[in-house]
Amino acid sequence: MISIKSDSEIELMKIAGKIVGDCHKYLIPYIKEGITTEELDDLAEKYIISRGATASCKGYEGYPKAICISVNEEVVHGIPGKRKLKNGDIVTLDICACYKGYHGDSAWTYKVGKVSPEKEYLMEHTEKALFVGLSQVKAGNRIGDIGAAIYEYATKHRLGVVRELTGHGIGSELHEDPDVPNYGKKGTGPLLKEGMVIAVEPMLTAGSRQIYILDDDWTIVTGDDKPSAHFEHTVLVTKDGYTILTER
Repeated sequence: MISIKSDSEIELMKIAGKIVGDCHKYLIPYIKEGITTEELDDLAEKYIISRGATASCKGYEGYPKAICISVNEEVVHGIPGKRKLKNGDIVTLDICACYKGYHGDSAWTYKVGKVSPEKEYLMEHTEKALFVGLSQVKAGNRIGDIGAAIYEYATKHRLGVVRELTGHGIGSELHEDPDVPNYGKKGTGPLLKEGMVIAVEPMLTAGSRQIYILDDDWTIVTGDDKPSAHFEHTVLVTKDGYTILTER
């Protein structure tokens, strides 16, 4: 069931979203060659706790860490560990925080040092695809309008669109109805209504859209080992558009 959030719920989600956005800003100076993904995870968890929130990902369906950290060909759900970031890597931090029972969720892909033109292009156009999708968010439009816009932009720029993973509703649960795919047909899907809160998150690749899951049962990687980028905001649907709750 798709829920419409009350004013009090929206206020709590604004706080949760701000904690997520601020956590991204806090971590940016640490995203450099030599740091391990586990060290970034530890910094993120301590920051989230310092703001009176908890890391939504930790323990979610058994996930062992505070945030998801995915490097290069890893699309989503990379588990932080001993891997050290290297010059030329791109790394996605997917941060979720829960404040007084309500969640915020935002992923962003960052450069480590100087990256290849292929990775620069991928990052630039995946971020732009997010905002192309968000341009379709307003009361009266449909979920399919978002996906259609993202897919059209991505394919125009020769990027692969992962289909098995989608955006989602969010609130007192980290993942709620509706699913928000990065492909679709205009004028189809659930109606967007004022007061809905959704996470829009294009996950695009520099090559094939095919993906597979590693033996850890979490990390999803590209089928051709080409790099992937992921940009996500939690947004409130308004009468005339949207409000980003996870501003960085």
